[in-house]
Amino acid sequence: MTRPRLHLFDMDGTLLPGTTAPVQISRQLGLEAETVALDAEIGAQRIGPPEYAHRIHALWARLTADHVTTAFEGAPWLGGIRETWAEIRDRGDYCAVVSLSPSFFVERLTAWGAHAAYGSRFPAVPFAEPVDPAGVLSAAAKVKIADRLCEEFGVAREDCVAYGDSLSDVELFGVVPISVAVNADRHVAGLATHSYVGRDLREAYELVRRDR
Repeated sequence: MTRPRLHLFDMDGTLLPGTTAPVQISRQLGLEAETVALDAEIGAQRIGPPEYAHRIHALWARLTADHVTTAFEGAPWLGGIRETWAEIRDRGDYCAVVSLSPSFFVERLTAWGAHAAYGSRFPAVPFAEPVDPAGVLSAAAKVKIADRLCEEFGVAREDCVAYGDSLSDVELFGVVPISVAVNADRHVAGLATHSYVGRDLREAYELVRRDR
């Protein structure tokens, strides 16, 4: 009997090609340029996830739940996300999103069919509390969450497929047998077992659908 598989999706740069959730959120506040600069800093490893979270939290002092909803609904998502996750579910497999972006954005993807969605823990919007560095995710945290999901769903690492695009996905790509570099940069392009360039998740999923 074939065991179910767990498909693990990154969000920023992967499900959101060419952009990130913080950039989409900041656009609602007229602060897109500032956030693009922050993304460049963390991408170049000049700052780490905790400092990034602290600075983006400060930038979002005026953020409301309506801003987040508008950003989520208007973001340039890959095509076919809901359809891909519906097929994964129909096959008896599992799908989850693990992202370093704020959980209040990432968790909305469960409504699209993800079995689970994890992001960095931020206080509720509008902010009345500081961000707790202990709740901010890292690349290593992606592996820990993947292991926790494996236990929850009764699968093993060898049953996992990872989809990602950049440095934060390197550690996860290193511990799973199948990985898909989606519109990826140099950090993961050479690590993945499969590579996809395009705008539809169904096409990326097709690369591994029959790959056991």
